[in-house]
Amino acid sequence: MRHAAHAIAPVPWRSPLQSRPLLMYTTRWCGDCQRAKNFLNKFAIPFVEVDIEQDPAAAAYVQSVNGGRRSVPTLVVGDSATSLSGFTREKFDAFLARHELLAD
Repeated sequence: MRHAAHAIAPVPWRSPLQSRPLLMYTTRWCGDCQRAKNFLNKFAIPFVEVDIEQDPAAAAYVQSVNGGRRSVPTLVVGDSATSLSGFTREKFDAFLARHELLAD
């Protein structure tokens, strides 16, 4: 059975992400992290990746903002951190909208 390919519309993001990229906490084995990275790369959305398995301070930070859980991917804009575990386009669009990063 063949599945039809679905085109993904680009994300119209605001320029603050160009000067202040997203910070994304990940692990190498995390499937949601890989999907998030693929999405960000596909649409040229700038981000800085931090592997929490290689950086104990980063792991502690992720736990501190996620109720003690090492929930990844965790994305940070400014002082606001959000876990996007179970990554979907809809969750990411909601994240951008919540931080007023979607273009008008």
